[in-house]
Amino acid sequence: MWILIILGGGIVVIILGPIAISGYGDFNYILTSGLKATVAIILVLLWIIILSKMNKLIFKKQFNF
Repeated sequence: MWILIILGGGIVVIILGPIAISGYGDFNYILTSGLKATVAIILVLLWIIILSKMNKLIFKKQFNF
């Protein structure tokens, strides 16, 4: 499970790192940061849902509910 959490962090860094917005003057950094924050929050929520489902699946197999 910890490996999946670390893997998720690596995926976020690889996906969000190269994102850059240009052409808006002084607002480039604000728009880029806002976009990265929004995408990061969405990816974290998706990753939590995936890990939660995997956790339930693992416990279901262990206890045979």
